[in-house]
Amino acid sequence: MSGDPAVGSLREELVARDTVLSAIGEGVLLFDPSGDLVYANRAARRLLGQRFNTVTSESPLLLRESILDVREQVARWGQSEPATRHFDAPEAMIEATAFPVAPPGSVVVSLRDVTGVHTVERLRRDFVANASHELKTPVASIRALSETLREVARHDPEAMPHLLFRLEQEATRLAALVNDLLSLSRLEAGPMPRSLVIFNHVVEAEMQRLRKRAEAAGLRWVLKNSAGDVLVSGSQADLSLLVSNLLDNAIQYTPKEGEVLVALEAADGEAELIVQDNGVGIPAQDIGRVFERFYRVDTARSRQTGGTGLGLSIVRNVVEAHGGTVELASQLGVGSTFTVRLPLPVSAERRWSAVRRENGSPDLAP
Repeated sequence: MSGDPAVGSLREELVARDTVLSAIGEGVLLFDPSGDLVYANRAARRLLGQRFNTVTSESPLLLRESILDVREQVARWGQSEPATRHFDAPEAMIEATAFPVAPPGSVVVSLRDVTGVHTVERLRRDFVANASHELKTPVASIRALSETLREVARHDPEAMPHLLFRLEQEATRLAALVNDLLSLSRLEAGPMPRSLVIFNHVVEAEMQRLRKRAEAAGLRWVLKNSAGDVLVSGSQADLSLLVSNLLDNAIQYTPKEGEVLVALEAADGEAELIVQDNGVGIPAQDIGRVFERFYRVDTARSRQTGGTGLGLSIVRNVVEAHGGTVELASQLGVGSTFTVRLPLPVSAERRWSAVRRENGSPDLAP
């Protein structure tokens, strides 16, 4: 019987089917007319975990209300169109779609992991809700101040300079928020065109631009560059945005007579930027969340200083877009240290290796 060509052909067909169905990313379940599960491919087993063998009438309610229900819509109720439901499986959100197949009463259920789609949609909804909430405050303030100015102009002209100053503050805050929203949206849309950028020039330019503001706040403004020219591959505009937001954050949260130290190094295939302050610091429970959009450790202080709650989220996005990492070490009442590491281009790393060898230093390059 084993030499029967028909049996051999059938065996080859089954092997080919299993190979194809095991290679695809979607899970596939096959139910016979009696409702018994007769086939599950590798993806289905992975998506459903150890419970995939129990997708029967005796299975847990969770699976009965999902996979079995879409199967019944097609098989028992005679539905000819596919039926779809979503349910939670182990560590995933699954979309189950049932299709009628021959013989009559048999059903194929495809399973697709839509966790990422649902996560993106949830983040989008949260972002729109948070952005709307953040925009309402300055818009409402500008409207109220405008109405007050109309009355003051007639009855109390001496109060106008103060109201105009407040109006300008709110307009500036609104403009900063809109600019940060646009920057974040652009960063999340995709990578910018890249070129070789002299990173230390970017750092120096941003420090010079913010120097007067730092000095007005009574801060010591210190730059240490032990690497000379540091070349990185990336977007100069985005790298400027990265440095600007780190420096701006340090200025906001460092009290008068404090110090902001910026250090730049290049070694082991990476450019390392350190921004250290001896400011108010961050509570331990908040350190893991400061890079989230609109997250503020001290809401009152952030609003007072004009912070949008997006600066560190922009930092994280720029760093990730450049293939780097950002770390935060902070202690409440002591200060914070942000460390950004960006990969050096191969040519730049060879240059640093040559410099180290010339100076008698060990070559640590990989």
